[in-house]
Amino acid sequence: MIAIIRADGTAERRQLDAMRARAAEKNADIELAVKDIMDHVRMEGFLAVERYSIQFDHSAPYELSKEQLDEAYSLCPPELAAALEHAARNIRDYNEKLLARSMEWTSPDGGRVGRIVRGMSRVGIYVPGGTAAYPSSVLMNAVPAKVAGVEEIVMLTPPTENLSHGVLAAAKIAGVDRVIAVGGAQAVAAVTYGAGFIPRVDKLVGPGNAYVAAAKRLAYGALDIDMVAGPSEVLVIADETADPKFIAADLLSQAEHDKLASAVLLTDSMELAQAVDGEIVRQTGYLSRSEIMEASLRDFGCAIVCGGLDGCVELANEIAPEHLEIVTRAPRKLLPAVKNAGAVFLGAYTPEPLGDYLAGPDHVLPTSGTARFFSPLSVDSFLKSMSILEFGREALEPMSREIIALAQAEKLTAHANSVQVRFE
Repeated sequence: MIAIIRADGTAERRQLDAMRARAAEKNADIELAVKDIMDHVRMEGFLAVERYSIQFDHSAPYELSKEQLDEAYSLCPPELAAALEHAARNIRDYNEKLLARSMEWTSPDGGRVGRIVRGMSRVGIYVPGGTAAYPSSVLMNAVPAKVAGVEEIVMLTPPTENLSHGVLAAAKIAGVDRVIAVGGAQAVAAVTYGAGFIPRVDKLVGPGNAYVAAAKRLAYGALDIDMVAGPSEVLVIADETADPKFIAADLLSQAEHDKLASAVLLTDSMELAQAVDGEIVRQTGYLSRSEIMEASLRDFGCAIVCGGLDGCVELANEIAPEHLEIVTRAPRKLLPAVKNAGAVFLGAYTPEPLGDYLAGPDHVLPTSGTARFFSPLSVDSFLKSMSILEFGREALEPMSREIIALAQAEKLTAHANSVQVRFE
């Protein structure tokens, strides 16, 4: 069951505050433990990485060969391999259409200006092991990096006893260059500072547990990161035309991720909210992760009944959800008013799992309200640009007096002199 709240300006705010609090909580003990690991790896290098890897994962780090990836692909069920290939094609096509290009033009003052866009040199992709091994995440992280022209993609995954054939097959399909079996905070530290055969990277992307998330926070600045992801979330805006069976299924598809996941329905129809609640009870009865779903919906799920769809959109913008589904009579009519969301899914036949797996746009999305200022992972995430300037004497001379005036106003006489000496 989910709580049904009639929006009155207070009740819904109380629920939103609870959702924000769950994402803001940090474990001080984890932060201290991770800092200790990061410091030891920075000072001792691979010896510390190896020590922690044996302590936590019962295995020293090792690198997988190309032959091992080929074997994993051959052992992958044909249906899964075909789905991964299809997803990779769509992700590649989507990101190729987004790819920024280098440009140059003549400025109004007669010089040449522009920018050069290039892929990063080396990127790391963290892939969790065990029950959280998701082949789709390998594709969503690696394929955009490949499209960007990243020179080397290094995948990190914990050295579990049986590495997932699906994960390794996805690495082969995506064109990952190296796969290193190392996990946890020690893996993040290794690619932050470089450790033995584990190289330093320019950027680290991919999900992980609380220790990996804390390590990424500490590593930021020595390298770039995608984001520190919070619990998964979906928000559905629906009116009386929506099928409650569909809405319930979509809320449950996010609730099954984690007991901290959030699934919220915003609607202008009390009848729909009640019907969705009934469907949630019915569908939970035959789904495998019912305990997780029930906890998630009890603590962080609800249906909020607003006075109209405009109020639903206004509240959605405040929440800034990771996933926003709009299932109304005319969903595209609401789109211009949507300001904050990681990804927007329009219509009854655009469920969130379509975006998770096959449509093409990335499923690495900002969570916990950070869609107010963060964007989804894409080819842009792996590009960097350099400005270029080229001026001749004829273009610089008319500008020289103004440059000198600006430099002198800022008391930077050497700046002024750098221009002045060229025309003495």
